[in-house]
Amino acid sequence: MAENKTKYTDASVEDYIALRGSEQQRADCLELIALLKKATQQPPRMWGPSIVGFGTYRYTYESGHTGEAPLAGFAIRGRELVIYLVAEQDEQKSLLSNLGPHKMGKSCLYFKRLADLDRSVLQKLVAGSVAQVRRRFE
Repeated sequence: MAENKTKYTDASVEDYIALRGSEQQRADCLELIALLKKATQQPPRMWGPSIVGFGTYRYTYESGHTGEAPLAGFAIRGRELVIYLVAEQDEQKSLLSNLGPHKMGKSCLYFKRLADLDRSVLQKLVAGSVAQVRRRFE
């Protein structure tokens, strides 16, 4: 069975943000750290070379493949930031419609600037995602 490529590391979160982010992204990342730390009650750690993750959970797929992943996390992706979260339930989908300009993939919330988003909606999305992951996997 293949080994997971994305694992937590001892790399510096501060160095990652300083090297990858624009001035605006660096400021947004500091705010995201505070938000995700509050939602997970866990400190930030690097997962692989480019994901800032908070907490951890173990998963097992139907295929039998197992691994670990952060409860929540974010990354700098070019000109956008991405928050990794689960937004599958109706309540979460409803919140997305009130968030502000973004794109949502399967578990990736892409946006350009935190200033464009409704922070209270974002906090609810993150808290809901963390709760859902904990219910499903812990």
